[in-house]
Amino acid sequence: MANDTMITVVGNLTADPDLRYTPAGAAVVDFTVASTPRSFDKAANEWKDGDALFLRCSAWREYAENIAASLTKGMRVVVQGRLVQRSYTPRDGGDQRTVIELQVEEVGPALRYAKAQVVRAPRGGSQQANTASFGTPANDPWGNNPQTPQNGTQATDQWGGPSNVAPF
Repeated sequence: MANDTMITVVGNLTADPDLRYTPAGAAVVDFTVASTPRSFDKAANEWKDGDALFLRCSAWREYAENIAASLTKGMRVVVQGRLVQRSYTPRDGGDQRTVIELQVEEVGPALRYAKAQVVRAPRGGSQQANTASFGTPANDPWGNNPQTPQNGTQATDQWGGPSNVAPF
């Protein structure tokens, strides 16, 4: 890990993420991010686009399912991960090919020109897994389970806000 090549790319998804499952049942998602550098040409007094970088990205298991459910074509995203090189022989024969891909560690929408509402995904389908580190669901700052106390006022979390709103 110390010698891994880690990079961060900001760009737009070229298509919806492609979610599929291995014969063993593991989820894998692939998507491509297009990142185009821009620079200001002082002589022409305008912005110029450079050559686009198209980077293939992949993620596995529950993370893959969350990505496929959250991201769509055209979304601006920030992706951080490990650059990996792999070689393969095409199914139709031919010469061996080498590709460079990004194994995703983190991905999310870029919020410079957009807003996002985060919904925490349950772990393992068990409500108990959600409450292990936060106590009851009403005290979970990521939860979507607002509860109204008996007196009709809105429940508040430990930061003094509504119990169903994250503190940031």
